[in-house]
Amino acid sequence: MPCALATLVGLVVLWPRGGPPPTVQQPGTPVDAQVVAAQRADCSPGDGTNACLGLTVRMEDGPQPGRDLVQILPVEPSTPRFAVGDEVVLQWSGADPLDPGSYQVVDFQRGPPLIWLAVLFAAAVLVLGRWRGLAALVALGMTFVVLLMFVLPSIVSGHDPLAVAIVGSCLVMFVVLYLTHGLSARTSTAVLGTLASLALIGVLGAVFAGAARLTGLDDQTANLIATLGAPVDARGLLLAGFVIGALGVLDDVTVTQTSAVWELRAADPDLTAAGLFTAAMRIGRDHVSSAVNTLVLAYAGASLPLMLIFSVSGDGLGHVLTIGDVSTEIVRTLVGSIGLVASVPITTGLAALVASREPRPTGA
Repeated sequence: MPCALATLVGLVVLWPRGGPPPTVQQPGTPVDAQVVAAQRADCSPGDGTNACLGLTVRMEDGPQPGRDLVQILPVEPSTPRFAVGDEVVLQWSGADPLDPGSYQVVDFQRGPPLIWLAVLFAAAVLVLGRWRGLAALVALGMTFVVLLMFVLPSIVSGHDPLAVAIVGSCLVMFVVLYLTHGLSARTSTAVLGTLASLALIGVLGAVFAGAARLTGLDDQTANLIATLGAPVDARGLLLAGFVIGALGVLDDVTVTQTSAVWELRAADPDLTAAGLFTAAMRIGRDHVSSAVNTLVLAYAGASLPLMLIFSVSGDGLGHVLTIGDVSTEIVRTLVGSIGLVASVPITTGLAALVASREPRPTGA
């Protein structure tokens, strides 16, 4: 209850105020279109090079729906492959709608496959989890609500990103765990273990981000600062990412360890707190070894293009590992992993103390 009340106080104090956040002005208006023809073409009329790609696209909306226009694209290694029937997005500059030069192919349409994938995901969760799966989907929706309605607007409005991330993560944790697993001593134990681990990650992240002189000033943060026209705590934003990124894995570990302790208690009611802790830690060691590997691979997968760039740079390994972007991912991975490892004995110890004091199951 004290932790929940502190979260509510933080929510009130850090709630975004002062109107809607500024929006990024896009350079043009998106227009949906479909590729109806694709062939090699001259980059300039009559140059005879045949080194570009000519796309004939039919606009599906925008200022001239149903009209065909030709787009000339350079054929480069970074140029996507287009085929007849592809659904693409044009960018209309707002100039003469009859001039093909007022449009530019900028992306593919991805709405339908993403919707079908979301439906498939929801169906899989419901088939396996049934009512518990439905609760998990509702909790997932609430997570997005917290992120979109509180965390992001509060950071944009100028509040400390780390404080916002901690309050938002606590709110997500309370909603997700209690909604998914019910209001019980078992769930509360998992909540306490997650809280302690999040606090450790926040402290370690702040200490080592400062010691390693991590600035957090990557391209995305620079664009955000330019958009807002005001200073942003880039390092705080980096630390906020540490906390939020580790929360999902922490939930998994703490809930699993708590469940293991309660199942051991049900199987052998005579086990003491020490016995429960010892038995559950054997499970925890196996779990944490795979969870840490999962966390490392998740961060490595997200940073794969960055890793490839530095792998062919010709610099020594020691130099590459200390470059700002790479060091950021190393600190993020190791701080999250330390918090994950620490969550196992913390949660297991709390669960053993609580479970050993519960009444014996009837008939035991």
